[in-house]
Amino acid sequence: MVASPPRPIRIGSRKSQLALVQTYWVQEQLQKHFSDRKFEVHTMSTQGDKILDVALAKIGDKGLFTKELESGMLQNDIDFAVHSLKDLPTRLPEGLFLGCVTEREDPADALVVHERNKDKQLESLPEGAVVGTSSLRRLAQLRHHYPHLSFKDIRGNLNTRLQKLDSGDYDAIVLAVAGLQRLGMGDRIHQVIPAEVSLHAVGQGALGIECRTEDEEVLQLLKALEHQPTAQRCYAERAFLRELEGGCQVPIGVNTVINGDTLTLTGMVSSIDGQKMVKDTLSGSATNPEALGIQLARQLRQQGATEILEAIFTEIQRGS
Repeated sequence: MVASPPRPIRIGSRKSQLALVQTYWVQEQLQKHFSDRKFEVHTMSTQGDKILDVALAKIGDKGLFTKELESGMLQNDIDFAVHSLKDLPTRLPEGLFLGCVTEREDPADALVVHERNKDKQLESLPEGAVVGTSSLRRLAQLRHHYPHLSFKDIRGNLNTRLQKLDSGDYDAIVLAVAGLQRLGMGDRIHQVIPAEVSLHAVGQGALGIECRTEDEEVLQLLKALEHQPTAQRCYAERAFLRELEGGCQVPIGVNTVINGDTLTLTGMVSSIDGQKMVKDTLSGSATNPEALGIQLARQLRQQGATEILEAIFTEIQRGS
């Protein structure tokens, strides 16, 4: 009697170009490791993909780019979902968890400029230059360092944002280095913004694969893609964010470095106008990254982060 082939593994993905590039990469890597298995990609549109005319902060961010994919896993329509880790909330629905973190691309932010500013860096853009970003984290830090610039919200996928820039609506826009690189658009990066100016988003540059907690078969397959140093850095960052109870639409930035067994985490909380900012750095064991993230978050709370965050939540609720 011939044994029946193992069941196909169904991978969930958003429909955006970047999401699909990332998901097909995961599919390709798994296929290399498990040539006897079949991996199918299933696409879905999320709320964040559909609402493009409202600032992200006003929509709310709990699962904005993940909820539909999570429903698919819980209903057994798909087996796991590939996310940009920065889009994945730090608190996941019961029955689901972060099963794998892949090796990180450069997590920094990038300045992309209109042709008229090709001889300029961020610090040399003229007064009143219009810089586009949809991220409160980027906005707050750039306002803090460059109060003479003008900032304007920008939504849409990466290609749409670049078109808006090129048509002259903006002097420059800020995007993730990793997204541009993954789409083969690294040549559009005019300046990699240093961490001293803009700490990156929690999880930025890494892919997070979410799956069902009890699905041992899928977990065993995903182990082949896990990158431990990236996972340790991202667990510290996510614990930091979770402890501060901040979503991706709160001005919270991080930076992490692993040196041997030591993990160093820098964290920042800022008011939206960039006027108030608390920032600190802590080092500890890379084998207990979540404890480090929690400890740094508590230190920042003692330094004034709680008051800053409460003021932001009040402001966002008023505006919604």
